[in-house]
Amino acid sequence: MKKLRNYIFLKDILLLALTAFGGPQAHIAMCLDILVVKRGYITEAELIELNALCQILPGPTSTQTLMAVGYKRGGTFLAFWTLLVWILPATIFMTAAAIGLAYIQKQEISLNFTRFIQPMAIGFVSFAALRISRKVVKTKTAFVLMILAGIVSYFYRTPWVFPLILIAGGLVTAIKFDKEEKEEKQKFDIQWRFLILYGSVFIGVALLANLTKGVLLLIFENFYRNGSLIFGGGQVLIPVLFTEFVTFKEFLTADEFLSGYALVQAVPGPVFSFAAFVGALTMYKRLSWLQTSFLAGSGYFEVFFSGTFGGALGGILGGILGGFTASIAVFLPGMFLIFFVIRFWEQLKKYRPIKASLEGVNGASAGLVIAGAFLLLEPIEKSPLNIGIMLVTFLILQFTKVPAPFLILIGLLIGFIF
Repeated sequence: MKKLRNYIFLKDILLLALTAFGGPQAHIAMCLDILVVKRGYITEAELIELNALCQILPGPTSTQTLMAVGYKRGGTFLAFWTLLVWILPATIFMTAAAIGLAYIQKQEISLNFTRFIQPMAIGFVSFAALRISRKVVKTKTAFVLMILAGIVSYFYRTPWVFPLILIAGGLVTAIKFDKEEKEEKQKFDIQWRFLILYGSVFIGVALLANLTKGVLLLIFENFYRNGSLIFGGGQVLIPVLFTEFVTFKEFLTADEFLSGYALVQAVPGPVFSFAAFVGALTMYKRLSWLQTSFLAGSGYFEVFFSGTFGGALGGILGGILGGFTASIAVFLPGMFLIFFVIRFWEQLKKYRPIKASLEGVNGASAGLVIAGAFLLLEPIEKSPLNIGIMLVTFLILQFTKVPAPFLILIGLLIGFIF
């Protein structure tokens, strides 16, 4: 009977994975409809509370919320399967999209058909910035933090600036904890194994990646670090990845990045699945040569290919490895942290500094998304056509209910025609 209940629950998660478009806010609305109203797995108050917990934690908000629901239903085992079922469809699609895009480029076929969806991506980010700021910026302090975070992250484009901004934002508002309502506290019952595992992977992979310089290990380290330090969901991840993989390390071009970001708008499931696109495209480029290496730079497990087919095969294998490595790495910290915190959440949520810090973290997160819109705008040609596409996309999202996937398909179709 228990297995049957778990099977039905995972079937509902798969339905969400295949139909939930629009990012964390839209995901939670669908979760309310399917998991609360239709199935009654948990109450509406419990779902909203779990979602609030996951906004405090770094990582993919909607993914962690679903894992928390899975944990309440069937413990760690069901929560783990919830994660796999939720992320797999989007991960497979975005990995395939990256490999397809790279193969097209290798055949010297122009990416000009994506020229309309690239400025559309700016419209999506701008709309996300407006929606997030309206939702979470409700005080003067949060507004000031949003502006400061946007300015600092725009002018100081190094990967470690982003988590420092978020931490600083949380500390600024945590000191106002005395304004929060007091609640009766209970003794903490903390089990440390998942936090120890989280920290061990963080430190161990960072050391190993820097020693070997293997691209797969570096990709894992990059995404594990970003998955550990990003608050506010997938929209906040975008400017961080752009800074690290386009501006800082130049693994991807701005056109490739924007094309991938536009495509992820047409994919249901977690926005963090964009990591699969970045990882797959990065590895495809590095394993499409005649001589390749399993660790792509470490010098170990070298494999020799010959001819065009061999290079393409190396690129495809590399893309698959890169896509799934990036996906595992970016979602793993969120899994460790939710498994660690969910056990004593009932006690933790009663501490006023924790609740107060959320105001600053959310304000800073909104600032990062605003800065991200300007960062992504820089490589785009400022022609009247591109500016018009950005504005039209933004206005359609703001004032209509036209689904994002439909907009992307229209943009690609127009690009193919013209």
